Amino acid sequence: MLRTTLAGLRAHKLRLLLTAVAITLGVGFISGTFVLTDTMNQGVARTFARSAGKVDVAVQPAPDKDAGLTGAGPKDDSGIPLDVLDRVKAVPGVTDAQGAVRGDAALVGKDGKTVGDLPNVGISVPSGKLLRVDVTKGRVPSGGSEAVLGKDLADRSGYGVGDAVTVLDHANRPHRFTVVGLVDFGIDEEASSRGGVGFDTATALAMTGAKEYQEIDVLGAGKGAVAAAVGDRYEVLTGERLAKRLADAAGADTEIIQAGLLIFGLVAMLVSALVIYNTFSILIAQRMREMALLRCVGASRRQVFGGVVTEAFAVGLAGSALGVLAGAGLGAGAVAVMARLTDKVRMDGLALSAPTVAIGLAVGVVVTVVSALLPARAATRVAPVAALRAEPEPGGGRFRLGRVRSALAVLLGAGGLALGVLGSVGMAKGQAAMYTVALAGAVFFLAVVTAMPVLVRPLGRVAGIVPARLGGVPGRLAVENARRSPRRTATTTIALTVGIGLMSLFAVVAASGKATSAQKLAEQYPAEFQVQARTGDGGGRAPHALTEALKGRPEFSTVFEVLAKDGYVDGKKTGVASLTGTALGTVLKPKLVDGSASALTPAGLKPGTAIVEERLAEKHGLPAGRTVQVRTAHGTVPVKITAVYRTSATALGGLLVPEADFTRYFGAPDDSAIYIKDRDGVPADTARRAVEAAARPYPAAKVYSSAEFEKSVRNAIDMMLMIFGGLLGLAIVIALFGIANTLTLSVVERTRESALLRALGLTRRQLRRMLSVEALVMAVIGAFTGVVLGVAFGWAATNAMEDGAVFSLPYLQVVGFVLLAGAAGTLAAVLPARRAAGASIVESLAHD
Repeated sequence: MLRTTLAGLRAHKLRLLLTAVAITLGVGFISGTFVLTDTMNQGVARTFARSAGKVDVAVQPAPDKDAGLTGAGPKDDSGIPLDVLDRVKAVPGVTDAQGAVRGDAALVGKDGKTVGDLPNVGISVPSGKLLRVDVTKGRVPSGGSEAVLGKDLADRSGYGVGDAVTVLDHANRPHRFTVVGLVDFGIDEEASSRGGVGFDTATALAMTGAKEYQEIDVLGAGKGAVAAAVGDRYEVLTGERLAKRLADAAGADTEIIQAGLLIFGLVAMLVSALVIYNTFSILIAQRMREMALLRCVGASRRQVFGGVVTEAFAVGLAGSALGVLAGAGLGAGAVAVMARLTDKVRMDGLALSAPTVAIGLAVGVVVTVVSALLPARAATRVAPVAALRAEPEPGGGRFRLGRVRSALAVLLGAGGLALGVLGSVGMAKGQAAMYTVALAGAVFFLAVVTAMPVLVRPLGRVAGIVPARLGGVPGRLAVENARRSPRRTATTTIALTVGIGLMSLFAVVAASGKATSAQKLAEQYPAEFQVQARTGDGGGRAPHALTEALKGRPEFSTVFEVLAKDGYVDGKKTGVASLTGTALGTVLKPKLVDGSASALTPAGLKPGTAIVEERLAEKHGLPAGRTVQVRTAHGTVPVKITAVYRTSATALGGLLVPEADFTRYFGAPDDSAIYIKDRDGVPADTARRAVEAAARPYPAAKVYSSAEFEKSVRNAIDMMLMIFGGLLGLAIVIALFGIANTLTLSVVERTRESALLRALGLTRRQLRRMLSVEALVMAVIGAFTGVVLGVAFGWAATNAMEDGAVFSLPYLQVVGFVLLAGAAGTLAAVLPARRAAGASIVESLAHD
């Protein structure tokens, strides 16, 4: 039986080729993901080992046991007192010890403004053997007038070695430094994104205002001696342990990348499974007489079943082996791209591990064998007498679901709809609702898979209206060919439905996200421009003098400030805010939930009163009419809550008090922002230049435009959609291979039929057109089904995301998906159509 199976494989190798290609693509994606992430992890480990390897012992604040299950990582607000460094230096055997300092220190650019939207990071850069960063040019700083810049920050600012620069300290005071070197801060996300400015340790303490060290690095002493000196309040690590902890923390990002890519890889394997199932189903139907003949000569049902499974195993193994090789190539390409995008991680050498090879082979073989089990079981049902009968076309005739399948389709459909309604409108918005909608989509998709053979005929009639009218006789024949084998067409098209459905879902969610963000931005930032100070401990305070200067500009109709302070209300830490001028009720319009509506206006918000945001009121039990105790700079004062409000403006979250009360309670705010609304008819560019001109004397003052921020949000969503589309494109390509495979096998089984049509006058060109239209109809059926599912569950997902989400349907994208699917389906039919048109009429009529 094994020899018979191997002979069958050799005889049908072309028919199984596209199946092997589908497996190769799916396994290649998964293997490539592991190659990429393993190489990244290997590079991260090497990079941190190179850095932390210079340290014998490191002292860190005690880990926060509440931070997670691992308990790793210091508390956010903890540090190491400065005198601990003296105790460490006194340990016998210590040859050097340095304290690590980090805080805000903003570099002033050549335009007189701080570089970047966030304050730069001031970092201590020690000299000697404990220097853990690479100096790419120049030397390390020494003394209070020298600094080094991170390579990225130097590129952004245009400064180089020898330049004189201005850096703002934690209190926004300017200091002049000479740049003596450029350094590579390695895999330091904060320094990479915000830009790093390096000083010697003493200068770093002065510039950042830090009162504690974040870490102490030690050279020349053992872990035990250092631990005894510092006590149990701190964690002492060896250099190897420090490197592993840093690598594990950085590796968390790699795990996220790996998980995201594997999800798309699993989608590709699901589509591959559908293609495999369909291929083996067609092959078994075409070889019915062959199977019956095997039964006649003594093969048992078990042997027939084993023969089909062996074929699947062989195809899966071959496709998986090619997939692992393809994955290595894909991984190498991805590593090359990553290396060009960043030089923070060393990626010297490709990591193709034994587990990656084993996983790739196992996934491909298991998916192939499992997908072939049902067709193999069908092969065992072929009676020996079937060898004497004429071979009917597989899947022909009208398909009936049957009672069990009909009941299952109804139950799954009803369950999916119920879960969808529950997730979208029946429960609190957020993560749980999103998961419920995702489960609803999966359940309803199973219902569509179950009922798809019944839907093929009506959907085929609709999809074939235009081709049947424009394509003449070949077009009408093609539409009927697509409809006459509903089970086969359903399995072929459902693979395309998966890819197009997910694409449509992401497109709808992306469009809705952009519409929602636009509405939220309009509510949160009702003014065209916002000015904030972005440096240091006091850097959140926008200069009040700038507010007065902006009020005097004729381009603006309204200028006001939002003041904020971290306070305590009834002993609980609470944000306290205030609005200057008449902005409350005119520019910022919160909605009344409870209490007096007049309190939402400047005149109605009386001294000694406050209004509270709805979520804070619910969290701390603060209804309208209650008097609370607010801790101020001069003691505790009673404040009466006169209203509870709801708003999307994040600046108003918390307790809102009158401006005069805020000043009396706290004096200067912790944070403030200036909002500017331009006059009607003033061009946006003119208004922007006016704001920039007024803010020029203040280096830390950053100007933000609501229109520019909205554009950046839209661009980010578009980029994410493009990435998802590219990843899902693999599943769509595999589905198109499925269409090509189905048509190829159909050409083989319809050899005599095609020859008869040719004998009756159908030209080669018309025959090719017939097969192309058939592929077009199948692709449109799959794409249309996917679009309907994607749009429906995209609406449900949008409603489940958050309150006030705005649904938006990207009509052009949705129509484009259907058109592109149809065009791709037609392209997939080129080779099968050419093969059918090139066959000899006489030889084909003699074919049996």
